[in-house]
Amino acid sequence: MRGAVVGGGLVLVLLALVLWGMSGYNGLVGMDESVSQAWSQVENQYQRRLELIPNLVETVKGAAEFEKDTFTQVAEARANAGKVQITPEMLSDPDALARFDQAQGALSSALSRLLVTVEKYPELKANANFVALQDELAGTENRIATERRRFNEVVQAFNTKVRRFPTSILASLTGFEKKAYFEAREGADVAPKVEF
Repeated sequence: MRGAVVGGGLVLVLLALVLWGMSGYNGLVGMDESVSQAWSQVENQYQRRLELIPNLVETVKGAAEFEKDTFTQVAEARANAGKVQITPEMLSDPDALARFDQAQGALSSALSRLLVTVEKYPELKANANFVALQDELAGTENRIATERRRFNEVVQAFNTKVRRFPTSILASLTGFEKKAYFEAREGADVAPKVEF
């Protein structure tokens, strides 16, 4: 009788551990998928920006005759930004995320130079196509910032779960690792100097 009670107790404890493990693992899988989904939203917005840039450049080319260097820099930065891809598996690698962010930052910088150059052409600023594209680009930049913020929020929830005890034990046993955050670029705290 006593052995049956002890055996039944051990079975209940073992069953509780198995259920906890299944629940914890499934929770980690769900959160990992949320990180991947949030990342895909970030990529969607960057892709949207990549698709808007040729239209913006062509509109500017048609209305303004200025240095070809600006167009070349935008085209090169766009091509480089399109080459750097991050897979969901790479989201745990802060260096990969930094390379992606660096390529996107170079594109942002080239676009800023293009828009500063445009200031010299009042007829271009009055062009309805240019104004619409510029508004689309500004909206896309805002969407990128929003999706990056959302991505960081999802990563924070995932990283918190992975690091909390006792889930941290389960996470290390099943291969779940912390994900990298988007961080401000070096020098982002200094306002850029714009000269005409």
